[in-house]
Amino acid sequence: MFRSGQFVADQLGGVRQEQVQPNGVDLTLGTVFEQAEPGRVGREGKTVGGRRECEPVEDDPPTYRLDPGGYVLRYGDRVRIPEDHVGFIYPRSSLLRNSCMLDTAVWDAGYEGRGEGLLEVHHTVELEAGARVAQLVLARADHEDTYDGSYQGEGLSDTHR
Repeated sequence: MFRSGQFVADQLGGVRQEQVQPNGVDLTLGTVFEQAEPGRVGREGKTVGGRRECEPVEDDPPTYRLDPGGYVLRYGDRVRIPEDHVGFIYPRSSLLRNSCMLDTAVWDAGYEGRGEGLLEVHHTVELEAGARVAQLVLARADHEDTYDGSYQGEGLSDTHR
């Protein structure tokens, strides 16, 4: 069963009221990166390729002008997935209507961090930092353990495990 937007907001804390939707919470754009070096996903582990932060075309608020291609988007909001839940992130329709798609993965119980998604841009677009770009929804879920992987705490400081 999916939880209400207010329940999700209560788990995250610190979100503005306009981010709370009936069935989830809108996440904002924090930073946009371009992949600069190859990564690797193997059977025994992974390496995230080096990245460089995209330069905003305006500073107040920072606004990214993105040409067609793939980008890594870091959310501006801290996400906490409570025990007995699983998180899903979906793009806001405003992205879709501007020829953009946001690809994400399952967010396990116990995850905490800013998180990232793959932003596919099919036509040049401008995105302001702080703009609402995605919606987090939570569903009740049975699980054996909570998340304790290498992305725990990502985006909360300059380093994470």
